Amino acid sequence: MIKREIYLNKIIPFIDIDLIKVITGIRRCGKTVLLSQIQEFLLENKNIKEENIIAINFESARYDHLKENNKLYDYIIEKVSRLDNKVYIFIDEIQEVENWQRIINSFRVDFDCDIYITGSNSKLLSGELATYLAGRYIQIPVYPFSFKELKKLFVEQNKFTTNEQLFSDYLNYGGFPQRCYFQDDSSINTFLKDLYETIIIKDIMNRHKIKDVALLRKIISFILDNIANPFSSRSIVKTLESQGTKISISTLLNYIEYSKEAFIIFCVNRYDITGKKLLSTQEKYYSIDIGIRNCIKNSEKIDLNKLYENIVFLEMLIRGYEIHVGKLGNKEIDFICYKGKEKVYIQVAYLINENDRAREFGNLEKINDNYPKYVISSDLVNMSQNGIIHKNIIQFLLEE
Repeated sequence: MIKREIYLNKIIPFIDIDLIKVITGIRRCGKTVLLSQIQEFLLENKNIKEENIIAINFESARYDHLKENNKLYDYIIEKVSRLDNKVYIFIDEIQEVENWQRIINSFRVDFDCDIYITGSNSKLLSGELATYLAGRYIQIPVYPFSFKELKKLFVEQNKFTTNEQLFSDYLNYGGFPQRCYFQDDSSINTFLKDLYETIIIKDIMNRHKIKDVALLRKIISFILDNIANPFSSRSIVKTLESQGTKISISTLLNYIEYSKEAFIIFCVNRYDITGKKLLSTQEKYYSIDIGIRNCIKNSEKIDLNKLYENIVFLEMLIRGYEIHVGKLGNKEIDFICYKGKEKVYIQVAYLINENDRAREFGNLEKINDNYPKYVISSDLVNMSQNGIIHKNIIQFLLEE
């Protein structure tokens, strides 16, 4: 497995700092491997002894008996009592332990340790118990492979000869690491569908005690069918009702929230560029992964404009940006991306003809500030104009 350098570089500066390292992300995105790579770094670069590393993975049945918080506490205390030096604790899928925040904070207080935990739920650090960890943790979100990471892996496997072939594969099957080790389309699709079922059952249905699983599936499929389209909850309800499915707005919002918590979908709010304020209506949704989206969607229609938009959205997330959809009068800017004092405007298209060119570049030209503005498409000819930079999507995804 390749090194997840973008995440290691975020975590390494916090080694031995008295902050709990909380790594979050959808199941099978590579959190477990990342924990192993942190452990390798400790062994190779910090001269930590192997016995001073305590690692527990709650996806393994061998640790089921530790899911009660007191038993987990006793298990680790017993191990620590036999060691002299600092202990490094790694716990995978910590949300399987009830009231885990109290126990993790107690480790910090009771002995010299450095703690790394992972979870497959975005609300891992919400709720009353989170007060135990307030100000005592950093959170590092992890995503499936970026296009650049995918290329690094497939170069090692000698799988593709051109970037275009690799991009076509990425456009079909996405970036979940484990899918890269299957050799045929059927096996990849089976893996992605099974992964989706695991998330539906473990992270949504069981967690929230949902009885109408068919309705949940229909809502997620509908949203994945319509990535990058603006929606309001009322418009989704009306559309589903027109298809014969009755649902209340409150139920819809709950099911969407559960899907967001499990990292299947992301909701992106609109931002009024002129009024400089976030808007609460007509948000857009994007999928965590193009491959899982392609497996689950109901529609046979392929809209490359929307797929490209989703891919660019994921890339900017991986690069650490906060993202909004821009509104400028009656015009739309696909993405406004923020990171610290940095701001970037982005328009995304599959191919740009003359009519598209006037729209894609024209919308950005109406923004009266000096922040960078980009148009990203699959076109190979550089169309940059009036200070707005055009980038080919493959070149953009492979940027250092």
